[in-house]
Amino acid sequence: MDLTELVERYDEELRTSDFADVDASANGLQVGPDHCEVETVAFAVDAAEQTVEAAADSGADALVTHHGLSWGGIERVSGRQYDRIAPLVENDVALYVSHLPLDAHPELGNAAGIADLLGLEDREPFGQMGPEHVGQRGRAPDSIPTDRLRETLETELDHFGQGVRVLDFGPEQVEDVAIVTGSGVDWLDEAVESGADALITGEGKQKVYHEAREAGLTVFLAGHYATETFGVQSLQSLAEDWGLETTYVDAPTGL
Repeated sequence: MDLTELVERYDEELRTSDFADVDASANGLQVGPDHCEVETVAFAVDAAEQTVEAAADSGADALVTHHGLSWGGIERVSGRQYDRIAPLVENDVALYVSHLPLDAHPELGNAAGIADLLGLEDREPFGQMGPEHVGQRGRAPDSIPTDRLRETLETELDHFGQGVRVLDFGPEQVEDVAIVTGSGVDWLDEAVESGADALITGEGKQKVYHEAREAGLTVFLAGHYATETFGVQSLQSLAEDWGLETTYVDAPTGL
């Protein structure tokens, strides 16, 4: 498959252009030529030296990540930025990135992956960001005790042994769940206003403790990396459906 076709397929599925004015990430093809043949694609959450070098070592023609290298532009290719970009260019590995478009996708996205894991029903968009939403909200078919929900997240997510922190200020039985993966505590008020019992996200901020306590909302902090593996793995499955060879580079941070 030509790289241009791969990029166009992903951009169309993910509605990349709709997030151009919403996302600081330069989504789409960040590094690569206009045309090249792609047979093998590597997938990872982060574009970093570790994942770039692993993709190159695996013989991948392209690397697809959730977190890329360009956030509002690149002024200089030196230091850490050079160390990340150089292996891509030297090994002819293209870099495709999807940040908020992948968070937002109703079937392939990160929040959708957690909603699938919990079997949530009656899903709707959640986590408003401009004209878009970057998460999901849904109801459990049967109420879930807080401890069991934590155990499920700890068992199923790649949190690098760090566990799942819980700010347990909501009801003992969770039914209505709001999800914004990664750094999503800024949507706590929206979760409260929506009637959610709990907010699942990756990492927290100091202020969220008191906000959750005062609002009577349970917050699950399951790890930024851990909550954002679902999207790139869904994109990996798409690539396999398109007849491409794939590999997944797991580089958990525990954060």
